[in-house]
Amino acid sequence: MQFVGKLTQAALNDVPKDARSNMYGPAVNPRAIPKFLLRCLSVPVALASIAATSLEGTLSVGFFGAAMLLGKVRHIRQAYQFLSRTYDRFIGRLGQEVLRDSRDTPALRIMVSITLTALPIFVIQLVLGKPRLLLVIAFYLSLCGPKFQRSVRMFSAKHLEAHRPQGYFSDKYDRVFGRYVEFFLGYLYGDLPELGRTVHVRLHHKENGGFDDNASTIGYDRTNPLHFLWYLSDNIWTTLGLAPYAYFRARGDVKNQRRMFWGMARYLVYFGAVFLYDWRIGILYVLVPLLSFNFIMALTSWVQHAFCDPEHPEDYFVNTVTVFDEVNFMNEGYHLCHHHRSALHWTEMPAHLERIRDKMRESGSLVFRDLDFMQLFIELTLLRRMDVLAEKLVPWEPMNHEQRLAILAKRTKPVRAAAP
Repeated sequence: MQFVGKLTQAALNDVPKDARSNMYGPAVNPRAIPKFLLRCLSVPVALASIAATSLEGTLSVGFFGAAMLLGKVRHIRQAYQFLSRTYDRFIGRLGQEVLRDSRDTPALRIMVSITLTALPIFVIQLVLGKPRLLLVIAFYLSLCGPKFQRSVRMFSAKHLEAHRPQGYFSDKYDRVFGRYVEFFLGYLYGDLPELGRTVHVRLHHKENGGFDDNASTIGYDRTNPLHFLWYLSDNIWTTLGLAPYAYFRARGDVKNQRRMFWGMARYLVYFGAVFLYDWRIGILYVLVPLLSFNFIMALTSWVQHAFCDPEHPEDYFVNTVTVFDEVNFMNEGYHLCHHHRSALHWTEMPAHLERIRDKMRESGSLVFRDLDFMQLFIELTLLRRMDVLAEKLVPWEPMNHEQRLAILAKRTKPVRAAAP
């Protein structure tokens, strides 16, 4: 369920057949005006989200290139490997002490890394007042890392934290660090409180990418960049919490409606306080991450449920994608397994895929190899290289290249909800 519907010609021409002709054109349905105004507001925000992500992406890719060059210097590479191994041993011992489940050590690693980099930079900037260019660059790099690696890992850590009723930390530390990713570090990324624990768990996993899901993509052509722009412009209302709030209110879900209200209120206080302190810091350290997060969240939702069967559009076994990549942080690519058993620990996902393999084959679930979600978005929507995706598709039965292309074309066409 997208918060902003498309403005159709029929909506603009809703007049009785016997109405007198109007020299200025057909009458306008007043109910369409708010949607039109919201679209006029949300499209510039979508373009700003693309610009903000491009800024961070340029720095992130440049950082990756510089790291690759420095890695060719033997002494620098050896020093980095030594520090990385030492850091991993420290995190391993710390995880045994503070985590509820020591298997979540990778999540602890990214939490500690962000806490020791992005957070001090932000605090130093607040103390200094006037924005410093080097601090701004360091802040963005600390959030994104090389080739957005930190953003991806932070997203996965936040995603899985949302499904833990007690969070990551043991009872001894939960009172201080409970839901540390979503309710503390998330502010640095522009991630509102309750978008994980409430929206993702109570809304997205209930609707499973169907028509009533605020993150649904099945009404769009997933191979069309312009359609992604419309989707991105609609997604800002989810990023700001307004679309989920409307969803829970329409269904009389008072508990989750109240959670969303306080989540939005807390972030609004943070947003306003920083802007009142210094509007320049507000733009660089709050607004840019918020816009970038809007893009990343829209991109992820766009591809994770990109392929649906027009005859069974709400069957999550069909519309949920599984991707296998060399770096599959916390098994994020096992997305269908996650939707099938969301409470299952991420380390158990590969074994679970084997258990549901027959059901996946029967449903025609799509699986890709040597691909992550970012690459899937680039190949599917930006470059529209279906040949590449056809080569990376892992079919359940023998299938030639043309048959693979045909099923990809069928699964990416927009599907409209049936009239009630």
